[in-house]
Amino acid sequence: MRRAFRLRGLLWLAAAAVLLAVASGAFGQSAEAGGGTGLPSIQIGLETADSPGEVASSLQILALLTVLSLAPALLVMTTAFTRIVIVFSFLRTALGTPSIPPNQVVIGLSLFLTFYVMGPTFEQLNTSALQPYMNKEISLDEAKGRGWVTIRDFMLRQTYKKDLALFADMSGARFESVDDVEWKHLVPAFILSELKTAFIMGFYIFVPFLVIDLVVASTLMSMGMMMLPPAIVSLPAKVLVFVLADGWSVLVQAVVGGFR
Repeated sequence: MRRAFRLRGLLWLAAAAVLLAVASGAFGQSAEAGGGTGLPSIQIGLETADSPGEVASSLQILALLTVLSLAPALLVMTTAFTRIVIVFSFLRTALGTPSIPPNQVVIGLSLFLTFYVMGPTFEQLNTSALQPYMNKEISLDEAKGRGWVTIRDFMLRQTYKKDLALFADMSGARFESVDDVEWKHLVPAFILSELKTAFIMGFYIFVPFLVIDLVVASTLMSMGMMMLPPAIVSLPAKVLVFVLADGWSVLVQAVVGGFR
């Protein structure tokens, strides 16, 4: 039987090779005959520009591609994503299920909650900067200025003044008004503030689950069941309490409501 299967497999391979050879030969003959079925040619080169506008357009396209390559970092560093994903990671650790929900689910939920939180900011960015630029009503520099003002207002609302003052003092900068705040000071201050807020929320998440762990451990000790790991008993208890308290809805409401 095995020899028969091997022989049949070899016959299928041979037939496939013959068909591939025939198809390649037919394709090559039709291409040589000028039938129009040949592969398209791709040419990349540098040519002399007819006007300065062509050079400016090329530079704008290059700048846009550069921004798109930095899009993941911009999404993480200038939006609500950092706080949300850290809070969900704290929840998994507090529950004692470091791999449930999976990373794909946590990141996906954090991403869509980020879009929900950033919705008003993105709409304002689209209305004030992107659409006027696409309609050629404003220049690229003005569009970038309007976009920065919109993102800056969101980050300033979430940033602690102490963190912003920290980076300003380290660089020797002085801010007379909000318009003087530069991105090199605001972005790291915003990230630091988001980390602080996420860790504070993580502490509040840990407290009720820590109480459950202590109760289970003391109960097992009083019953003389010292050989039974407390995590085996406390894990289903924590999951049950979390589900009965509608934990996911409460946590999402707390995270989303924490953004000003």
